[in-house]
Amino acid sequence: MTIAEQKLYKYAWYLSLFTIFYNIIEGLISMIFGYQDETLALFGFGVDSFIEVISGIGIAIMILRIRQNPTSEKSEFEKTALKITGISFYILSVGLIIGVALNIINQNKPETTLWGIIISFISILVMIWLTYVSIR
Repeated sequence: MTIAEQKLYKYAWYLSLFTIFYNIIEGLISMIFGYQDETLALFGFGVDSFIEVISGIGIAIMILRIRQNPTSEKSEFEKTALKITGISFYILSVGLIIGVALNIINQNKPETTLWGIIISFISILVMIWLTYVSIR
């Protein structure tokens, strides 16, 4: 492996770690404020962040595996992380659909919260930045 390739793998590893830790923080904050403000959307956004943490861990392990042996097959850990991620998104979707249905039945109107706007704005900026530095 060339020095340039080693640097790229190291860069990818650090980006994956940043993504994992960012999603943990985003998830905690979103769930706390979603619970306090009684907003299902913000709480669900926090749950989504934790699902992304599972995916991010799978990606980090994949980077290490490919770095050590580029021709190796996916590990059982990676396959399990992908399955858990997929199933978790289905469960989250069902939960949100039920929550929305209950809100419609109870005629609850959606409310915009300051924290929801702030967290969404920061999340969009971070994702744009991650996309930019990933394709550089």
